[in-house]
Amino acid sequence: MARKPTGTPALQALVAAGVAHRSHEYEHDPRATSFGREAAEALGFEPARVFKTLLAADDRQLVVGIIPVDRKLDLKALAVATGHKKLAMANPEVAERATGMVVGGISPIGQKRLLPTVLDDSALAFETILVSGGRRGLDVELAPGDLIGLVGATVAAVATG
Repeated sequence: MARKPTGTPALQALVAAGVAHRSHEYEHDPRATSFGREAAEALGFEPARVFKTLLAADDRQLVVGIIPVDRKLDLKALAVATGHKKLAMANPEVAERATGMVVGGISPIGQKRLLPTVLDDSALAFETILVSGGRRGLDVELAPGDLIGLVGATVAAVATG
């Protein structure tokens, strides 16, 4: 009998694709409200290099925006980048159901199905970036180009302030 792969769907997808990556675990504080900033602080990385995965939606489709944890998602720019007229932040329950992951641990990698995804162009300034590994307390470090290829992301300026 074949063994079932271990780890989160994100880690499984990285291994299956042969993408070079490094896992970083930390003790998640259940009182934390800013999961991305918590990760940056706990792991000792500058916030501009740690990216959060956010879901937005119109009345028919979900889209993914990946931005630095110290910035906000520019919904207008994300709409333009994905060909939508207008987007709003997705309901957290809808985001969890669509991705199979909990808020604060949603990874752009290993989601139930590929959604249109946009990586903020600031990621290209770094050799590697960190994104959620599919659960709170786990981030993965990989090259932006590998992330783009793995999830079929486009690159655009979608972060503000």
